Amino acid sequence: MGSQTDPLKQIPTNIITGFLGAGKTTAIRHLLAHKPPQQRWALLINEFGEVGIDAALLNQSGETDNIFIREVPGGCLCCTNQLNLQIALNLLLSRARPHRLLIEPTGLGHPRELLELLSGEYYREVLSLQATLTLVDARHIADKRYHDHAVFNQQLQTADIILASKADLYNAKDLPRLHSFLDKNGLSQPVIPLARGAMEPGLLDRPSQAAAHPPHTHRHNIQTTDHEKALPPMPERGYLRIDRRGEGYFSNGWIFEPNHVFDYRKLMALLNQTPAIRLKGVFITNRGILRFNRTDGETTSDFIDETADSRVERITRRQGDEQQMEQWLTHCLLP
Repeated sequence: MGSQTDPLKQIPTNIITGFLGAGKTTAIRHLLAHKPPQQRWALLINEFGEVGIDAALLNQSGETDNIFIREVPGGCLCCTNQLNLQIALNLLLSRARPHRLLIEPTGLGHPRELLELLSGEYYREVLSLQATLTLVDARHIADKRYHDHAVFNQQLQTADIILASKADLYNAKDLPRLHSFLDKNGLSQPVIPLARGAMEPGLLDRPSQAAAHPPHTHRHNIQTTDHEKALPPMPERGYLRIDRRGEGYFSNGWIFEPNHVFDYRKLMALLNQTPAIRLKGVFITNRGILRFNRTDGETTSDFIDETADSRVERITRRQGDEQQMEQWLTHCLLP
């Protein structure tokens, strides 16, 4: 990539998007695990909630494997949040000087605004925009909560390639139903079945329609100081909760200081019975550091080597039991 003082030019860049539960995290973990070892890759993640967990879910060894990750918590990467996005992206590019950039918007994020920004004047020389990959779990295509949601449809419309994720779990009708839905909505992108997140790395090099037809955008002067939205101060009790709502969904996130240690058995019992569209967390427990992720009833959990604190985030369609959930979490702490 040249020296640290050379200007950054034409970094291959992909957006990997998809609705809640589509399997983006699994697919990106697969890509990171199979990247060329000598290459530096950068990953910019946007989360719907405010506490920031996905970096721990995606990668444990971090920059020692030439993988650089930065998170932008707090909703979609759209016009209301683009200043935070551009600051985080500029800092990530400056530190990593990557051979490839991957951007993962939240499952409730609007990719069109993001594509306009990345293909606009400010980043036109820095980034080489390549295929936008949209993951879709075809088992949900008949669900009104998906096919009537504006974000879900925009993710399909902006895709260069549609990945039918979790294809190993489909029945005989799921994939034809997805093709029928796309045909009915005038969408003709290639559809590639994807099993267990095993995305073919060569897909990243496919062309981008957004790059071929860049929008007319105005250049903005972006500061490169670390100016991201700060978390609230930690209360004396040693944990805090941050709530958020948007696009018809609610998130509750908790951060616990590292001196709080969870009882593993109590915690797993709570997590396994907590209703949520998405539940994810990293916890310091008496058995080690637990990484937990559940979406659409599919759960993965394992132990990782390190974390700065314990964090958990829940996404639901309704609110009202946040205080009860907080009490259950605190009941799982060791005395």
